[in-house]
Amino acid sequence: MKRAELGEKDIRIHDYDDPAGGWGSVGSLFRNAREQDLLSSDIYRTLHRQNKAEGFMCVSCSWAKPKEPHLFEFCENGAKATMWEQTAHRCSPEFFAEHTISELLEWTDCELESAGRLTDPLKYNPATDKYEPVSWDVALAEIAIHLQALDPDEVIFYTSGRASLEASYMYQLFARIYGSPNLPDSSNMCHESTSVGLPEAIGSPVGTVQLEDFDQADMILFFGHNVGVTAPRMLHALQAAREKGVPLITFNPLPERGLVRFKNPQAPTEMLSPQPGTPMSSDFYQVKAGGDIAAITGICKHLLVLDTMSQEAGKGGVLDHEFIAEHTAGFDEFRAFVDATEWPEIERKSGLSRDALEHVADIYASKERVILNYGMGITQHREGVDAVRMICNLLLMRGNIGKPGAGVSPVRGHSNVQGQRTVGISEKPELVPLDKLAEFYNFEPPRHKGLDTFEGCEGILRGTVKAFIGLGGNFSRAVPDTGVIEEAWRELDLHVQIATKLNRNHLLAAKSTYLLPCLGRSERDHQASGDQWVSMEDSTANIHGSFGAQSPASNNLLSEPKIIAELAKATVGTRSDVPWDDWVGDYSLIRDAIERTYPDDFRDFNIRFTHPGGFHRDIVACNREWKTENGRANFGCPSSLIGDPDVAPFRDEDTLTLLTVRSNDQFNTTVYGYDDRLRGIHGTRMVVLMNRDDMAHFEVSAGDLVDMRCAVNDGVERIVEGLRVVPYSIPQGNCAGYYPELNILVPLAHHARKSHVPATKSVPVRINKAAAA
Repeated sequence: MKRAELGEKDIRIHDYDDPAGGWGSVGSLFRNAREQDLLSSDIYRTLHRQNKAEGFMCVSCSWAKPKEPHLFEFCENGAKATMWEQTAHRCSPEFFAEHTISELLEWTDCELESAGRLTDPLKYNPATDKYEPVSWDVALAEIAIHLQALDPDEVIFYTSGRASLEASYMYQLFARIYGSPNLPDSSNMCHESTSVGLPEAIGSPVGTVQLEDFDQADMILFFGHNVGVTAPRMLHALQAAREKGVPLITFNPLPERGLVRFKNPQAPTEMLSPQPGTPMSSDFYQVKAGGDIAAITGICKHLLVLDTMSQEAGKGGVLDHEFIAEHTAGFDEFRAFVDATEWPEIERKSGLSRDALEHVADIYASKERVILNYGMGITQHREGVDAVRMICNLLLMRGNIGKPGAGVSPVRGHSNVQGQRTVGISEKPELVPLDKLAEFYNFEPPRHKGLDTFEGCEGILRGTVKAFIGLGGNFSRAVPDTGVIEEAWRELDLHVQIATKLNRNHLLAAKSTYLLPCLGRSERDHQASGDQWVSMEDSTANIHGSFGAQSPASNNLLSEPKIIAELAKATVGTRSDVPWDDWVGDYSLIRDAIERTYPDDFRDFNIRFTHPGGFHRDIVACNREWKTENGRANFGCPSSLIGDPDVAPFRDEDTLTLLTVRSNDQFNTTVYGYDDRLRGIHGTRMVVLMNRDDMAHFEVSAGDLVDMRCAVNDGVERIVEGLRVVPYSIPQGNCAGYYPELNILVPLAHHARKSHVPATKSVPVRINKAAAA
């Protein structure tokens, strides 16, 4: 599979040593505004309202919104997301009249979304191979007829992180009244390992850290997260901590710029200073891909030694023995596991030296309030759940959960991806108050487990899934094995997408395919009772209001709640007591319903959600209350020291371990451009980052074109051709390339145990020089 790129003259690759942020960030925003024809618009006034209490919440990352925001409370990628939504370009029926679907399938991800905002409902016509305009009434009625003819268990209701709490609550109700428990969402592809691992350890599916904890922490740790790309506003809190001398220690295979140096674009004196920005990581350790469990084991091993030495010296120990005795279970078993693990194995599997890990343990032992942040470099492995448990083990050893300035901080990706789970988007019946829904709305919801993302893909391949309804997102592009998924997709009976912009998934025509355009979050949502607010949950479990003020991109757009309500009315009619029309007329009634269903989390929802900084959900682990089976926080022993033991049989001296990464010019599957400024790559995304020793082994040089194949031999050929070799600082034996272009190399079956998250951070691949053209 070969992807297009810019011409050879446009490709420029060089070493990049500037900080994250700085003038590079400012220049990138001006270029993006120009490309979206927004330089003469009021985009800057719109950006001024972004992530403010009286404004709208960013559609990009889910990082916390402060009570006292900065003048401009947005980052480079957040601003790009808003410009992408507010673009002057339109993807109208006239656009589709000029282009067949077959033609558009040859376009890149960036080119597709650059076509602009969708303006009208569309239906695919196989005779012309084009999307053609259809009225809302006809589209909704036809979709309902299709759904009524299907077994609900054959239908997937997928949700991306963009949808509000109000839309998500309505959507899951619609699916369950219809009879389908198949409610996967984008967290299945990223932080489901968190949603499984944290409840086992501390009884909460979300983290315990809030924004104010960063002001009180005396040490900060990072594992497997590129903050400069996926949550750049987080850099403000980290910069403040570093300027106070707080050690920030990072473990990541790549030296990502956001955790190396940062220059705050909102600080004029800093921008005008010749200094290269704030050094962010006091120590940066390039752990092997999948080596985090081993690295944490080494830190824990030395902590136990320090604890013994301290007790023998009569100093009471390094571990928080009182906390361990009162609040935890499983420590003795965990200690036995650590004691039995030898240092040579830890060093070999982590790729780090004993001295380095002991150094980290020495610092950790001296600090009282420690925050540990992590991202998909932890969760997207075969043993991702065990890696999450190991992070909790490290914190529990010194009582660093449930006190100010300390805790576990999974940094979620897409805005409101965490909140959707809070209001019922889940395929797991035990996570949803089904009895309440049945009582409140007079219907019987399905009680069996539904399909998650992995199981949904399996169903599409087997033909047992017959329909896909997408509330945002770019599902087929985000999942592994994209080649075989795309081929099977065309056999679906029904494909419906609710979206703002065109993406590749929309071009996979099923037997009946509809594209329903909706309002963006920054746009005014006017209903019967007036202009409406919506809400979402950030990565720190705070709920925020969001109010769009911009004029809609088209007069023919409907809001997500309106589309969901009309689909539900057409499909399930009077099979429940849900007041769909009343809710659409006044979204505060939906929030009342959410509060009634989840009273602990949403007390006084309508009163509190527009307050500056929002309001915090009742996460009882923050108060050292543990909603686990035994009522305690639990230590756990990993089954393996490496993140992906399932691919070990496919590794040899001619195999590299691929980890997929994102550029600073993209967010998830949305690609804003072909530059990755923070890695010095311009004009192409078709690259493979390699260690120089590996380059010598494979006899390739910088700029050579290579083909990459998945080393898993399961009867499916997975290949990406024409990747340009880029020498890079990465552990020997590892290589990196961009998501989603390289998803085709990831076998669907290569996923985390328990959570089914795709293991895209550790894929066995082989390379060879591309054949001459």
